[in-house]
Amino acid sequence: MTTETNASSGSCCGSCGSGTTVDVQGTGVTTVYKVSGMTCGHCEGAVSKEISALDGVTSVQAVAKTGEVTVTSAAPLDEEAVRAAVDEAGYELVGRA
Repeated sequence: MTTETNASSGSCCGSCGSGTTVDVQGTGVTTVYKVSGMTCGHCEGAVSKEISALDGVTSVQAVAKTGEVTVTSAAPLDEEAVRAAVDEAGYELVGRA
């Protein structure tokens, strides 16, 4: 799979460059978020479940040890929707990694 970061591809506004990759084959967008409060597998599952429910999300991988959640979606996600999903799971979205 070939990916490139928005920052190096001349993103239109520059706000989505950090922590976001775009699959140039057209299969999706991958964004890495930092989430605070995850400490175990149960935490990872709760966050993954809530983010997976967002429209367009095709995969979620949460890692409690690093506090990172990798989300792949058909199109870029609204960060406030991701924040609301993480809040619903009981954790805090810090921002993009």
